Amino acid sequence: MELSSLLHDLHLSSSSSSSSSSSSSSSDKPLPSPYLPITELLSQLQEKLIGASSDSETSTLIGHVEQLFKIADPNWLFTANQDDGWAELQEAYSNLVSALIGCASLPLCEDDCSSLPAAAYQSVPNLAQAVCSALTALLGTLGNGGSRTGLLLVVAPHLCVLAVTHFQDQPWTSSSSRAGARSLQEALLRTGGWRNSPHLLMGGGSPTKEGEEEGKDRGILRGILDILQPQLTKDLWHRYEAVKLVFAWTLLQVTRPSLSPHLSRFLPPSLLLTDHFRQENCILGVRCLHHIVLNTPAADLRQFNRAEVLYQVLFKHLYSTDTAVIKEALSA
Repeated sequence: MELSSLLHDLHLSSSSSSSSSSSSSSSDKPLPSPYLPITELLSQLQEKLIGASSDSETSTLIGHVEQLFKIADPNWLFTANQDDGWAELQEAYSNLVSALIGCASLPLCEDDCSSLPAAAYQSVPNLAQAVCSALTALLGTLGNGGSRTGLLLVVAPHLCVLAVTHFQDQPWTSSSSRAGARSLQEALLRTGGWRNSPHLLMGGGSPTKEGEEEGKDRGILRGILDILQPQLTKDLWHRYEAVKLVFAWTLLQVTRPSLSPHLSRFLPPSLLLTDHFRQENCILGVRCLHHIVLNTPAADLRQFNRAEVLYQVLFKHLYSTDTAVIKEALSA
């Protein structure tokens, strides 16, 4: 499919699309000049995704977005308008990525007493697979360019949260959606030059050399925590079935000395999980606390009476009637 046909199908051609470009290009890909400014196009795609009225319409739109990322000229996709600059382009991509991810979002639990039935997630795996495929295509095109590190760092936390949500064996995933999520995570690591998931989160390595892209070795941990934190409150976390799993996965990738600066954001959710009445949440929380203790300097744990709080929480679980919880508490 050619780009002009794709934009026509989406009803996104600009009024100037009928005019022909006077310049020639050595690229086989379509010239960008007859089409909408990329920020305007991304904004319209975002609106269409949010306004889709059915899963079928949503899937079709996601497929069109994937084709856009595959066939459009990267110089058009990732070139900022002189008047708008990189900030607007990054915001436009961030909003579109959020809209895509929203298409694969999980329904909220009604309370903290039980999980949703598997039937509630019936449409999620197919949509998640499509979204992961579209975003993998975006990374493939993004990785073929030069100085796009800033844009990658803007969208990377969102992509990582999506991938972790869907590559685990859970009621809302299928073998296909898990494979798509793993492919997305691998593409993210490859595009950013990160060695593995801990490196993706924490960054690190040799200082930037002259001529290298600034920020090339930055981690995205802060960005991930910014995404998760609004859902990790005392009143909300149990309604988001995946957030505890993404939080725990994130924490368990982070080791010293990178954990300590974020201790104030890791410790409260871990305590919430530990204090929950459901066994799986309690065990997950104890594992998180164990990891925090192992990877935080004692001086930091003693600040603000944290060590005493940890001791009291873990000691309480030694008197639990649940042997699995006792075993986890003893290991901590």
